[in-house]
Amino acid sequence: MDIATVLGLLLAWGMMAAAVYLGGGSFGAFWNTASILMVVGGTIGALLICFPLRTIRRTPRVMLKGMRGNVPKPEELIATIVSLAETARREGLLSLELRLHLIPNDFIRRGIELVVDGARAEVIEEVLRTDIDAMAARHREGKAVFEQLGKYAPAFGMIGTLLGLIIMLGNMSDPSSIGAGMAVALITTLYGAVLANASFLPMAEKLAYLSKQEMLSREIIIRGVLAIQSGENPRLIERKLSTFLPPAARSKREVRLAA
Repeated sequence: MDIATVLGLLLAWGMMAAAVYLGGGSFGAFWNTASILMVVGGTIGALLICFPLRTIRRTPRVMLKGMRGNVPKPEELIATIVSLAETARREGLLSLELRLHLIPNDFIRRGIELVVDGARAEVIEEVLRTDIDAMAARHREGKAVFEQLGKYAPAFGMIGTLLGLIIMLGNMSDPSSIGAGMAVALITTLYGAVLANASFLPMAEKLAYLSKQEMLSREIIIRGVLAIQSGENPRLIERKLSTFLPPAARSKREVRLAA
């Protein structure tokens, strides 16, 4: 579970709840069933128009992935690749077939399978990069869903507010109902703004960040698999792949290699 995502959601919603409590407001005043139906129902309806049903059905799984944030660490990937390179250099490329079931990363496993099968370097790179392109397309689609949620929730909040004002103005004969009607109209806008800015749009940005990290991880794997296929020295492979790391992490690895 990604602690930053969970903490961010708790902090955003918790601070709003604290503001209501410290301001002396009543939580019951912020609940209106009609407004919730307007914002949530309208947003989901717009989303169904934008995307096919199969994409909408994947949304909870995409959100769960954003909450988990389980992107492979580059240091662990490099260590795995270097270990495989040492085995290949010591025992030959075909010996890697015996280690396939021990490789925890599916993308590394697919690359090593191609190496063991004797595929040429350009074929290996083409297959793996096609896999990356397909993954990037799925990630863009998942991010787009949350971007549309963030766009339509405030819009339907405003629509609900306008409807509430129209209903309120049609009942001007009863002055005592004006204040309550205005409050209900504004709550609808509040729902849309809160859902968009405290949930949907931040989740879209988190998914974009995770996608970039995944792309970096797979680029490391491609470079490493091609280096193994060409028979490069494991220490040279480690130095080459360490260039993908941040300067601080790279310095630590260089010190270890020089020892």
